Amino acid sequence: MDCVGILGLGYVGIPLALRVAETGARVIGFDVDLDRVAQLNQGQSPLKHVGHGEIEKMRASGFEATSDFSRAADCDALIICVPTPLSKAREPDLRFVEGTMQMVAPYLRAGQLLSLESTTWPGTTEEILRPYVERAGLTPGKDFALVYSPEREDPGNPDFTTRTIPKVVGGSTPSCLAQGVALYSRFIDRVIPVSSTQAAEMVKLLENIHRSVNIGLVNELKIVADRMGLDIFEIIDAAKTKPFGFTAYYPGPGIGGHCIPVDPFYLTWKAREYGVDTRFIELAGEVNAAMPQYVVDKIVYGLNTHKKALSDARILILGIAYKPNVDDMRESPSVFVMEILRKWGADLSYHDPYVPLFPKMREHKFDLASVDCTPESVAGYDAVVLLTDHSDFDYAMIKQHAQLLIDARGRYRETADHIVKA
Repeated sequence: MDCVGILGLGYVGIPLALRVAETGARVIGFDVDLDRVAQLNQGQSPLKHVGHGEIEKMRASGFEATSDFSRAADCDALIICVPTPLSKAREPDLRFVEGTMQMVAPYLRAGQLLSLESTTWPGTTEEILRPYVERAGLTPGKDFALVYSPEREDPGNPDFTTRTIPKVVGGSTPSCLAQGVALYSRFIDRVIPVSSTQAAEMVKLLENIHRSVNIGLVNELKIVADRMGLDIFEIIDAAKTKPFGFTAYYPGPGIGGHCIPVDPFYLTWKAREYGVDTRFIELAGEVNAAMPQYVVDKIVYGLNTHKKALSDARILILGIAYKPNVDDMRESPSVFVMEILRKWGADLSYHDPYVPLFPKMREHKFDLASVDCTPESVAGYDAVVLLTDHSDFDYAMIKQHAQLLIDARGRYRETADHIVKA
């Protein structure tokens, strides 16, 4: 494959494009965001964890970004990396996948390979993508290859890269699978073939449902431990010394990112088609979705001990990205906490070195910019709420100067009168 097209230049598409370009293949990146296209073509990275130098190096190897989807005809392989969110009714929203297929379908040709990496329900590749291919007069397994290979990116994780994270691949036919394995083996160290596109789609859902359920469990245990006067972080740290049969998961203010809050509901939706009620998965989702309110309740409790009403309080939120050391805001629990606090009249500010301006989001709007985090500024707030524990924060300084410190991440293990563990 001499030319690979990456459809969707975001948290998945850009790292994938970087890795493919490293192998010497020509890469064309496609996106409908004209600003994103221009930024990349100028050698600028839109992602905090990807340096400008990496984009420049990729451009020097021949990469170009475009919004002209007719260029898909120039590509030997096309890899779709677009979002798959949920609707307000918690049902799959495939408008980005379908929109991408509508734009690229007129330019599909014999000899190409098409891979979907976006997380979705088992059957999407065959039921949604395959008809576009067949309407173009092509037959998967004969003159065209159709595969599914779930993305496994973990932005900001220094221990794993696109190259070293094993890649699962399922094909529409055995021939498609063989071509998919051959493609990904060029730039991924280890490729794991599975029996079908549906199996590969299910693999991704299992991975994230596993995390969602275990996080829901530990979030629920956090509440129980708190009522008993126990420190859930002490308990987890002790439990993980067992060398078998236990994996440590940690509680927090909720779950964020594109995967864990969203993916389980792709399966619950599809399972209903088969008459299956996925109560366990949905219960975990309900527990995790309730965590922002639990944090707010702890803020109210802390303010009450300081004779302060929430509606009159100046509150500093520490960290609004969904996890430490990235600028990714997708489904961030911090934003849900902020929504509740704003509803009840709190005067909100935030500090996040990774998010200097509150970004445009589909469901949330705050006209805010990151404020300074100094001893003087911290001391001026009625409450400081730690929601995302970036490594950049001066935790000792924050503890020393905060009037009231609400810790939703377990950073402060000691007991102090002005610290409330949430």
